[in-house]
Amino acid sequence: MFDQTTLERYADVLLWGLERGRGHPYRKSDFVLVRFDLLALPLAEEICARLHERGQIPVPRMAHTPRMEHDFYTLANNKRLTTLTPGERELQNRLNGTISLLAPQSLSHLASVPAENIALAQRARAPLTAIARTREQMGTYGWTLCLWPTPALAGWAGMDVEAYAKEIARACHLGEADPVARWRRIAKEAEALRTALDALGDVVLHVESDDGTDLRLSVGQQRRWAGVTGRNIPSFELYVSPDWRTVEGSYVADLPSFRAGNITSGIRLTFRKGVVTALAAEKGEAFAAGQTSIDAGAARVGEFALVDKRFSPIGRFMANTLFDENHGGENGSMHIALGQSYANTFAGAAPDFDEATRERLGFNTSTLHWDMVATTPRRVTAHLHGGKRTTIYEDGMFRIL
Repeated sequence: MFDQTTLERYADVLLWGLERGRGHPYRKSDFVLVRFDLLALPLAEEICARLHERGQIPVPRMAHTPRMEHDFYTLANNKRLTTLTPGERELQNRLNGTISLLAPQSLSHLASVPAENIALAQRARAPLTAIARTREQMGTYGWTLCLWPTPALAGWAGMDVEAYAKEIARACHLGEADPVARWRRIAKEAEALRTALDALGDVVLHVESDDGTDLRLSVGQQRRWAGVTGRNIPSFELYVSPDWRTVEGSYVADLPSFRAGNITSGIRLTFRKGVVTALAAEKGEAFAAGQTSIDAGAARVGEFALVDKRFSPIGRFMANTLFDENHGGENGSMHIALGQSYANTFAGAAPDFDEATRERLGFNTSTLHWDMVATTPRRVTAHLHGGKRTTIYEDGMFRIL
């Protein structure tokens, strides 16, 4: 599927992403968790070898198989669903990085599992998420993730697995002799757009589309836009965590979403005073409703993102959020995420980003982070201070440079 040269290039790009995401180089003897699905074993082995060569300590961990996941959610009682196994807290407190290799063997194996069981287990892991979030803010922890081609992904995307692998290689620039150099150039180009977006300040953004989307939100005070951070490979989005309290209107996501072994499609959300007040879906509505009730923040927006089609070579449905949220195609794309906000979009000093500051500035907190992607044509207008308006995104491209 991927020859040795491609594996080595993929590993190099992921290690670049890991360091870029943390913001400074890793030291010898730093602990790096390599979490992988079974089918991604060849890439996991290559990454572990690379980490050894660099002097870091890889901590390989295979993720649950589809049956293991299904049995956990259906056979465990509430106590077992919410129990953190010994060593998990200590590991999260000691890790300096995590590389996640997603290679799902099934995308729908949890469809029959009660949504409340999944939500219960997710809530129980909130302390681990909080540890990772705090250490990331301190600059002692970084992460990145990627996708490995599997028959399940290819089938849902309407391709054979070899064609799917070619799409991954193209999106990650693995066919180039030095893909890391290419990613450095992409990051530099994204920086110019981020600077222009930051210069707008705390403006109201109005998103309009013929699909029924009519959404308004404020970027928020003490915000900065982020993108091409290295935390996702590939990634072409520019995003910000808006003031969740300001979100008003309707949003429609046309791409299906595969989450926690469930498929949801045709999602329509209505927001009032920052909270989802109505949710409808053509498929998976009960699951979606369960996800948005995991905690108070699960029904609020944690991310707003736009993808410029000139950046992204991804032009078809890939049946995975990592790729679908970076869709370029004919119209570019946008997505919002319900749930957790991103600390790296806070413009102040990391030590100042405490819980009181998060609450005061409208940064959302949740154990959920669920991206919902729209690829239909849309216009995004910024309402500037003084009553002026300017179109910042149209025809799938940013219009601010």
